[in-house]
Amino acid sequence: MHVQHLRPDEIELLLDGEDGFGVAPLRAHVRSCASCRLEFDRARDLMVALDALPDFAPSANFSDRVMAQVQVFEPWHAAAARTVGQLVPASQPARLAAGFGAAITAGLATAGATWLVARADMAFILTQLGAEDVRAQVIAATNDLATTVLGQPGIDVLRGGSPALAALAVGGFVAIAGMGVVGLRALATASRRAR
Repeated sequence: MHVQHLRPDEIELLLDGEDGFGVAPLRAHVRSCASCRLEFDRARDLMVALDALPDFAPSANFSDRVMAQVQVFEPWHAAAARTVGQLVPASQPARLAAGFGAAITAGLATAGATWLVARADMAFILTQLGAEDVRAQVIAATNDLATTVLGQPGIDVLRGGSPALAALAVGGFVAIAGMGVVGLRALATASRRAR
C-alpha cells in the first residue's frame, strides 16, 4: 500500500495508462485516498480539455521570421568553404583558367620554398639584412614620433636629463594618451546610446 500522497510524475504515469511494476499500488492508493483521487481527476480533466483544443498550424513564413532573429554561429571552416565557393568562377573555361593559375602559383611557391631551404645560408643573410633595416626604420619612426609629440626642445631636455626625467616624461605621455583613448571610447559609447 502506498503511504504518501502521489507525486505529479506518478499521477502522469497513471494517466498514461502504463502497466508495470509499481503501478498497481498507485491505483490502489488513488482508490483509497480522496485527496489523490481529486488530484487524479483534475489532471484527467485537464488532459481531456487539452486534447479537445483545436490544432493550430503556424503561418507559412513563421519559421523564416523566427530564424531571421536567431544569431547563427558559423564555424570557421564553413565560412572558409563559402568564401572559396564565391571565388570559384561559374563558367567551365573560367574555372579551368583559375585552376591553371592556382597550379602555377603553387608550383612557383613550392619552388621558391625549396630554393630557400637549399640556400638556408642565403636566407639567413637576407633575414639579417631585413631585420637590421626594419630595426633602423622603427628607430627612425620612434624618433619622428617623439619629435612630433614633444617637440625639439622636449627631445633636447630628454637627451640631456637623467633617466628618471626621461621615464617621467614617457610616463606622462602614456598617461595623456591613455586619457585620450578613454575619452574617445566614452564619446563613442555616448553616441551609440543616443541613437
